[in-house]
Amino acid sequence: MPTVGELMKRDVATISAGATIREALSEMKTRRIKSLVIAKRSPSDAYGIIAFADIAKAIIAEDGDIDMLNVFDIASRPVVQVSENLDIKYAVRLMVNLGLKRLLVIDNNELKGILSLSDVVYHLMEVA
Repeated sequence: MPTVGELMKRDVATISAGATIREALSEMKTRRIKSLVIAKRSPSDAYGIIAFADIAKAIIAEDGDIDMLNVFDIASRPVVQVSENLDIKYAVRLMVNLGLKRLLVIDNNELKGILSLSDVVYHLMEVA
């Protein structure tokens, strides 16, 4: 079985906690991604994450104003995180048990990558 580090994406799209939802959507559109990691504001801060579903809920369901909300207002924080040395089966089990689509990969409180269920499924398709 591969490790998390072997399947994770190392090029992680991040955004400032103070960025607006409009800026986040623009970054997602430009990079063709469905989530952004919220950068830490200090060395002891936690990373966060914002996904399409969070934005849809905040804007549509909550009647939010896209220009009045920033990513900090709606981001999930702290985010479940794992080590890149973890066997992939345990990471997948964690995602399934907690109903998560993504995990942050952290080492010494620093972001190393992101692992999604899609990454795991694509790997399984390659080896099948």
